[in-house]
Amino acid sequence: MTIDEIITKALREDIGEGDHTSLSTIPANAVGKARLLVKEAGVLAGVDIARKVFYQTDDRIVMEQFIQDGSRVKIGDVAFEVSGPSIALLTAERTALNFMQRMSGIATQTRLIVDAIEGLPTRILDTRKTTPLLREFEKTAVRLGGGYNHRFGLYDMILIKDNHVDFAGGIAKAITACQEYMHHKGLHLAVEIETRNLDEVNQVLEHGGVNRIMLDNFSFQMLRQAVNLIGSKYETEASGGITLQTIRQYAECGVDFISVGALTHHINSLDLSLKAVKQLIENS
Repeated sequence: MTIDEIITKALREDIGEGDHTSLSTIPANAVGKARLLVKEAGVLAGVDIARKVFYQTDDRIVMEQFIQDGSRVKIGDVAFEVSGPSIALLTAERTALNFMQRMSGIATQTRLIVDAIEGLPTRILDTRKTTPLLREFEKTAVRLGGGYNHRFGLYDMILIKDNHVDFAGGIAKAITACQEYMHHKGLHLAVEIETRNLDEVNQVLEHGGVNRIMLDNFSFQMLRQAVNLIGSKYETEASGGITLQTIRQYAECGVDFISVGALTHHINSLDLSLKAVKQLIENS
């Protein structure tokens, strides 16, 4: 489903048979202007999505943007102004805000974590722990906050998790089966495998056939040992229970990547508001 299709469905969900409040209280020919007011410090994300929401609602709406996506914002900043038919502005308001507030919350959370490891080469990754159908919006917000995207879905990378290993009968069998599957299907995908302890890391090193080794729920000591064992043979990724308070310690262990599910599934939306510019509203 495309971004435009998702926006269409979101508007349809909210509007239904019509925005009866706006239709009943505002003259049909009224035009006006409103501004997007920042009410909480953070990182702005979703202006481009909001523009699409307003334009889909009424293509006569015009947006004047003052702050770019990915910028740090503070209370009182005005991100953009929209002008056009007053009813359309109000009809689009909540859908535009819903997308922007969540995306800005994700970008803000990501920036906090990225800033916590400033000066270190480790990169912060998101996960597939996203809101169904909103993955592209949320992964875009991660990038705007300074993070990087892991695989988008189940189809663009092979990630052999602990359950795959257990069902397959072990690490060697799982990797071998994966290689045979890709050869048969004519696929050329990056392969990552999750490990739970140093013994499993050694099993992967003995077998080979992967691009990245995930080190899941490792202690700092174990993580440093694993990174030293792996060296430059494969990329390394730490995951599992990593917080803002501990992430720098994990990064200092020398891993290439740290994946943080909380970037998209444990965030607070940023407080934003669309306010009418009363003196510029005209009824013709």
